[in-house]
Amino acid sequence: MSKTSIKPTNDFCPQTLFLYGTYDDEGRPDFGLFCWFSYVWDGELGVMACIGGEKLTKENIHKHKVFSANLVTEALLPLADHLGNTDGHNPEKMNPNLEIEKGRVLSVPVLTASPVSFELEVKQFIPLHDGEVMICKIRNVLQDDALTDSAIPSPEKLAAIAPVRTTCNRYFGWNGADLGAWGEPGEAF
Repeated sequence: MSKTSIKPTNDFCPQTLFLYGTYDDEGRPDFGLFCWFSYVWDGELGVMACIGGEKLTKENIHKHKVFSANLVTEALLPLADHLGNTDGHNPEKMNPNLEIEKGRVLSVPVLTASPVSFELEVKQFIPLHDGEVMICKIRNVLQDDALTDSAIPSPEKLAAIAPVRTTCNRYFGWNGADLGAWGEPGEAF
């Protein structure tokens, strides 16, 4: 296979999408859309998450050192795209009718419609030039009851929940279907 050197990019390396949930100082929920999320091992399974630039979500995480990470599915994509493309300081951002519950272990907002939600506690912030990596302890995982049924094979479970991935400034379904460019699915809101 012949290869060409190009400028740095993560195109063609799909990443799963999560809505990070935080509360502000008045207890109002805010959700931001992120994909720089992966796992670490430090004596137990943990999470590393990165947020670039200045965002309300990052401000809230710094203040409270906890947040939720809610898996984005095809059904949640229009909402997720809206939340990810609307500034957290905009009072219209959180107007969509969201079903939110409190985390079971941490004081974090959790999207009821997400089939997998992590309750995360930041143990270490690693500042970068224009971003920040957070090393997190997983304090709880909330999963849809159907995902805990050992009689259903994992491929069927993944197909049923249909997590969304992103690369090349586009969204893709679990089956590889093109779900639109960033900013398009959220236009419904």
